Amino acid sequence: MQKEFYYEIKKIIETADTANMAAMLEDYHAGDIADVLEDLTKEERIRVYKAVGLEKTSEIFSFYDDVEKYIAEIKPEIAADIVEQMDSDDAIDVLNELHDDSKKEIINLMESDSKEKVKKLDSYDEDQIGSYMSDNFISINSDLSIKQAMSTLVSEAGEHDNISTLYVIDDKKKFIGTIDLRDLIIARKEDSLMDLCMTSYPSFYDDELMSDCINRLKDYAEDSIPVLNKDNVLLGVITADSVTDAVDDEMTDDYAKLGGLSESEDLDEPTFQSIKKRIPWLIVLLFLGFVVSSVIGAFEAVIATLPAIVFFQSTILDMSGNVGTQSLAVTIRNITNEELKGKQIVKNVFKEIKIGFINGLIIGVIGFLFVLTYLVIRKQEIVAGDGYLFSDALKVSAIISASLVLAMTLSSLIGTIFPIFLNKIHVDPAVASGPFITTFNDIVAVVVYYGLTAILFLIFR
Repeated sequence: MQKEFYYEIKKIIETADTANMAAMLEDYHAGDIADVLEDLTKEERIRVYKAVGLEKTSEIFSFYDDVEKYIAEIKPEIAADIVEQMDSDDAIDVLNELHDDSKKEIINLMESDSKEKVKKLDSYDEDQIGSYMSDNFISINSDLSIKQAMSTLVSEAGEHDNISTLYVIDDKKKFIGTIDLRDLIIARKEDSLMDLCMTSYPSFYDDELMSDCINRLKDYAEDSIPVLNKDNVLLGVITADSVTDAVDDEMTDDYAKLGGLSESEDLDEPTFQSIKKRIPWLIVLLFLGFVVSSVIGAFEAVIATLPAIVFFQSTILDMSGNVGTQSLAVTIRNITNEELKGKQIVKNVFKEIKIGFINGLIIGVIGFLFVLTYLVIRKQEIVAGDGYLFSDALKVSAIISASLVLAMTLSSLIGTIFPIFLNKIHVDPAVASGPFITTFNDIVAVVVYYGLTAILFLIFR
């Protein structure tokens, strides 16, 4: 269906005259039109803008992937008019994608009311609720009659498409509650507006962090939720679209951190910018790698006596890291969904240990059979100076099997308790990234592997 829309829209743009184009494109979603325009020439795009008018053009611009490219194609005065037509949250999203000089130029060309709204949103930090606010809502005074409230709704509905929930305020613009559109429509003229008002409606403060509120926003699942300042004055609303964008941003950031990045990368960002985002964790991981090498060096005597043991080191380390990353991912998901509280923490820790242990037993048995078969087939000298002995092959297989069980169990424990600990001290658990957990578990796995080798092989030889 989307593909059909693409070709239909493209045909209209190519064949329709400017006078009729607006009417012919009216029924198509702005996002679908934006997809087509991205594949056309600058001249064709400008022709469409002129045909459909500022309001439709502003909707199209909010769907562009690389909005800076398309802003640069038009005059700054026109760009300012387009941004003014957008909801305040969409306007700030577009402006934040521009270089500082272009952003300042467009803001300065905007009318004073729009300029103040944009500057207000721009004053918030990126993760604050206030930066996601929209002015796409209708507020009504609590002193109005039902008839007056309906008149306000009718007069403002043309400027706002978010009308399913009406926000009730007092003379000082303080938030009182909400009225469902349906309740207002069916109300009798003698009813009181406050009788229809839901005063226990959820709300958020503008300086709260989106990352702290995102689960509550998802749980309420409302079309829009009011945003207040500390004096309970209604400043704006958080719409369902903004919540979706925030969830996407949070997931993107967490995914980046799990990949060992300081923050997420854009496809088209400069190479040096990407390097700056990746290098901090790589430096940390480099020194952790040196620690792993130092730990291995501490078992030099074991390696000299039993050189064959080195062949299987990577297997132990890889399985340890894989299990730790799995436990980490599950734990972070539970923390994000606020499912880990009180007894649930202990329950989750023991569950992950049990899973790690059972998986370790299964992998350990498979590892034992594979390593034993491999050593028997190769008939390679296992202990330096002793030649090939089946008993040595049996012992090495048993060591590797036991190491897999213990290392995988401990890695599950570490991958579970580390993000929980970070969350308790109010540090983003996603910083316990996959590479970090993997490297840390390498240290544990090396100690387990060579420690067991020293105990089970050299002492009981």
